[in-house]
Amino acid sequence: MKQTNRLLIDKLHQTHTLSRDEWIHLITNRTTEDASYLFALSREVRHHHYGHSVYIRGLIEFTNYCKNDCYYCGIQKSNRNVYRYRLTEEEILSCCREGYSLGFRTFVLQGGEDGWFTDDRMVHLISQIKDLWPDCAVTLSIGEKAHHSYQAFFDAGADRYLLRHETFDAGHYARLHPACLSSSSRQACLWDLKAIGYQVGTGFMVGSPFQSVENLADDMLFIKKLNPHMVGIGPFIPHRDTVFAKEPAGTLELTLFMLGLLRLMLPKVLLPATTALGTIQENGRELGILAGANVVMPNLSPKTHRKDYSLYDNKLSDGEEAAEGKEKLEKRMEAVGYHILTHRGDSLNIS
Repeated sequence: MKQTNRLLIDKLHQTHTLSRDEWIHLITNRTTEDASYLFALSREVRHHHYGHSVYIRGLIEFTNYCKNDCYYCGIQKSNRNVYRYRLTEEEILSCCREGYSLGFRTFVLQGGEDGWFTDDRMVHLISQIKDLWPDCAVTLSIGEKAHHSYQAFFDAGADRYLLRHETFDAGHYARLHPACLSSSSRQACLWDLKAIGYQVGTGFMVGSPFQSVENLADDMLFIKKLNPHMVGIGPFIPHRDTVFAKEPAGTLELTLFMLGLLRLMLPKVLLPATTALGTIQENGRELGILAGANVVMPNLSPKTHRKDYSLYDNKLSDGEEAAEGKEKLEKRMEAVGYHILTHRGDSLNIS
């Protein structure tokens, strides 16, 4: 192991920050020995704050309609090969009911930016969930909205909001999105969410087309400044119906390394072992946990629609990825020394 790399990892462990040049050097020159050393530290930090617990969230993918044409996304507006669906309010509440009986105490409502779900409809839905299951957290992941919309959802009882910034660099962002979308608008939404009082989650794709090490360094600097409650990262995986269909996927190796770095930079943050990790490698989710992650999000969506929420090719939606496969998931976590917790699992990273 290069001593300079180990010193940088030690510095991050002790001070929770690095300069842009230090991030670039560490990521560029990483080795398998660096990764082993990093993961030992990231597990130590994770155990200090969260023990050996893994929080579970019930994911409800309630609409795959979207007004946007993000170039990497399988449910982009222009994709005519997608079977579109919207869950009714009763179907969503039925998902929550099933999830509650299975022990889930956080429901994640995720969807495309679908104009049919107006502010009023979302407020009513959120209020219904909170009235029926007041001990549960409601997380929203429905994209960019106006400040007053975010405020209305929060006032109705929404607790958390997930909005990946995708990439901090404006030029890189522009190569992944149509001109009507911008990195500055995305980032402004995150600051709005934080100011309102949400527990906020952000994140980025690892290995997305045109991504440089400098982009990753800028992502880390932005996340440090934002100081979110959760960070979700996963490898880029191409979708057959997008312009990036033939681009190479991001690697498990670099994704795990970035997870370990995030745990040292923000010791108390919630870090999911994402579905994409399990998609790119069969034991990817477990490796994510061993790199410092502490959240998994099984799918509570109706079985008839899980394959239709196809953000990327071969996205997992059954087996341990399904809510009804919770027992299998528990056994897989236990096999690597961890256990599932079914309570809300709020972030300890309170700024």
